[in-house]
Amino acid sequence: MEPAEGSHLDALAYLECALGLLGSVLLKLVRSAYGRYASPRPACGVPARAAWALQELPSLAVPLWVCARTAAERLRHAPNRVLLAMFLVHYAQRSLIFPLLIRGGKPMPLYTCTLAFTFCVYNGYLQSRYLSQYAVYADDWVTDPRFLVGFCLWLVGMLINIHSDHILRNLRKPGETGYKIPRGGLFEYVTAANYFGEVVEWCGYALASWSIQGGAFAAFTFCILVSRAQQHHQWYLEKFEDYPKFRKIIIPFLL
Repeated sequence: MEPAEGSHLDALAYLECALGLLGSVLLKLVRSAYGRYASPRPACGVPARAAWALQELPSLAVPLWVCARTAAERLRHAPNRVLLAMFLVHYAQRSLIFPLLIRGGKPMPLYTCTLAFTFCVYNGYLQSRYLSQYAVYADDWVTDPRFLVGFCLWLVGMLINIHSDHILRNLRKPGETGYKIPRGGLFEYVTAANYFGEVVEWCGYALASWSIQGGAFAAFTFCILVSRAQQHHQWYLEKFEDYPKFRKIIIPFLL
């Protein structure tokens, strides 16, 4: 291991935070171009299932490649293995299972898919390289309150995310078209319950890892998903006159 690489990984983490802030600003200026906001016939679109699988897959494949090509010395320690497993479990579900569950779905613009793919390569490398080579934890870190609370938040957030996606997939009965107001679960309190789950998940991961790299990923996720949630919230208010006005955007009782 090169000592300077640890500093480089810190720099990449700070850059990820800056990219999150920049992305948040850009999303306020330019709407996301997929799903309900996509053109009916995008000039260069990728089928929804293929797009989600391809763009998320690097976050699973890159860490496996990073660990396979090096000694991955820090993975001899349980905290590092558990933290990397938390990251991989999310993206195994996101890249291998979630796309198969999509019902229909509009094609995703190629550039949107490419941006997501690039970020997943970047972040997949950052998290896995740090955990496999540089993150130093005491062997009893898995009993530390920060790890335990963080792990619980990660697990709860992932379950919220999966359950909320299930609700969204089942809004329409077979043969129905158009959009409906989501009901049930945390959708009774916020517009973007699925995004809330993901924010909680990665904040838990950041707490459990207690690292700049984990914190940067949580910060990036928060910046991007809050902006998308605001866009969704405004869309629902404009489209449905009976949309519940008491619902928050993404964080129950707060935002």
